[in-house]
Amino acid sequence: MAVPVTVVDDSKISRKMVIRALPKEWDIEITQAENGEEALAAYRDGKAEVMFLDLTMPVMDGYQVLEQLQKEQLNTFVVVISADIQPEAQVRVKKLGAMAFIKKPVKTSDIENVLREYGLV
Repeated sequence: MAVPVTVVDDSKISRKMVIRALPKEWDIEITQAENGEEALAAYRDGKAEVMFLDLTMPVMDGYQVLEQLQKEQLNTFVVVISADIQPEAQVRVKKLGAMAFIKKPVKTSDIENVLREYGLV
């Protein structure tokens, strides 16, 4: 059965780059979201067992998404993908429940390493 995956980024180009970097053999159904509100809606619709989440977005940013997921005790595997590689940002997202942090531009090997580490592929 396909794993529901949501890719969240306000940039269409960035979303496409993440989607292209996902392992080809991974059986997934992809949903795209442009902001945090759309990401939470996708989760609530059962479309985000795994979420690739940008931090800097309009409407609701990635930190707010992580805070809301934590507040509501919602269970999804979140991988943050961001250009903000400051150590403080990485520590903050981990405290908010993100499983991994990958810096932009994303590489297939980075995603595959995280997915293998957690047994998702």
